[in-house]
Amino acid sequence: MVKKIFGLLLFGFIGLGFSTAFSSVSFAEENTQMIRIGVVPTAENVKLGSNGDFTIVNKVTGEVIYSGSDEEVSVQLDSTAEIQTNYRLQVAWTTSNSYVEDWLNRAEIGGYDTYIEPYNNGWRLYIGAFAEDAPWGDRNAFREEVISSGLAGNDSFWKVVTVSNGESLIKVTGQDFEEIISNPIQVRSDDDLVLIDGKNYRGIGEVAFNSNNTLAGINELPLEEYLYGVVPHELPPEPYNELEAQKSQAVAARTYAISGLGKRSNDGYDLLPTTSDQVYGGYEVEHPISTQAVQETSGIVATYEGELISAVYHSTSGGFTANNNDIWDSAPVDYLQGVPDAQRGKAFDNVPSLNVFKNSSNPKSLRAVKKGDFESDWSRYHRWHFEWTPDEISNVLSTYFNTEVGEVYEINVVERSNSGRVLEIEFVTENGNFYEFKDRIRWALQYINANGDPAVLLSTLFYVEPIVDKKTKELSGFEVYGGGWGHGVGLSQTGAMGMAVKGHTFDEILKHYYQGIELEERY
Repeated sequence: MVKKIFGLLLFGFIGLGFSTAFSSVSFAEENTQMIRIGVVPTAENVKLGSNGDFTIVNKVTGEVIYSGSDEEVSVQLDSTAEIQTNYRLQVAWTTSNSYVEDWLNRAEIGGYDTYIEPYNNGWRLYIGAFAEDAPWGDRNAFREEVISSGLAGNDSFWKVVTVSNGESLIKVTGQDFEEIISNPIQVRSDDDLVLIDGKNYRGIGEVAFNSNNTLAGINELPLEEYLYGVVPHELPPEPYNELEAQKSQAVAARTYAISGLGKRSNDGYDLLPTTSDQVYGGYEVEHPISTQAVQETSGIVATYEGELISAVYHSTSGGFTANNNDIWDSAPVDYLQGVPDAQRGKAFDNVPSLNVFKNSSNPKSLRAVKKGDFESDWSRYHRWHFEWTPDEISNVLSTYFNTEVGEVYEINVVERSNSGRVLEIEFVTENGNFYEFKDRIRWALQYINANGDPAVLLSTLFYVEPIVDKKTKELSGFEVYGGGWGHGVGLSQTGAMGMAVKGHTFDEILKHYYQGIELEERY
């Protein structure tokens, strides 16, 4: 049952930190909820155009500066200052002015290069600047130096950051045409399909300045049309083609999108098109089943006690979803507490154990079909297994902890949640003991993929054991038996598919994975 809230809820862009001049009402009905996606978050050159007739306008004045057909024009950053791309050490994110001021003062006394980046109503603090080809050893020595000085913590990490200082302008170059302007520009087409860096998107294309003072390629469009390009990416309709599963994904994605409006307003848009927010592929990935799911749930969102929920979701739970507070450093949320994937009630007796993993028909194949489960028929990551050689596990941990750990003697699960997930892990090594907690464990205990590269462990629902050589009785590595893919909180996408196959409707699916919620029609 979906509860109808009468009247239109106008979210708009008030207070989002970017101009709404020359708005998109030409292709969308008045009061349509719009959303802005940073499809090219940062660049020095973005291409805009269309496969049909189009115009490019000055967003602030509305002046037409270029008209064309079946082409793309080049939009370049034209700056009087040098553009620099460096490794910078991110040390903190904060909303405290006093913290920023104190940190900058201490860094200035130490003679360090600093950079402050506006982000999510606060600031990211960076220290140091190293060339992209700088040796890892040099960067690591610098990191240890600033940690010892109290300007960074052990959770600091390196990030490639592009910065442009000084006045920046936009240069538009087309056929026998060039113009330099200081305002953002927008492209509109007769068929409401535009090209941004060669990809088709509905709505409007825009190039504006981001918080780094470089360019961002932005797609502005009605939120419902945005979902056309999200749902098939997040839950591919082939093979996950059950309409009710697609509808549950549509409602979760819509709820996430609306609650995220303005999230990245410092960069001129709302959300990124990646797993940092929701994967968005634009017009070219749209699929009839996914579009139908969006249309048949239009305006429906999930709420708890009248507020939009945090509609997080993941690929595969492995048999039991996670409590949000067992994954992230956050207080327990009632509707984000773990539930069983299978139709066996709510008892924690269903939490997977080591024997469950080991007794799977073939865990090394990353797949096991198991009667009664919603998701096991649909996910190759329902059960999985990996092994590390002594050298591999030493290299993985040394890279993560930024120090040479030497030989790894033991890997111990110190604490486990009631949903079966690892809360704290201990690595006993030649050069000391190292610890990690909750979802960060997946980044510490990476596996080696088919290309020989380290990759994030699929979930924290696992058991790890030593491998002992039967002849020599010596440690010859470690192995892990696990299940699921992703953080495990909220909606299981492959679980939704399994429930739909068994005849459950989208509202039943959502209310299973988000306990105690209501569904409301917001527009």
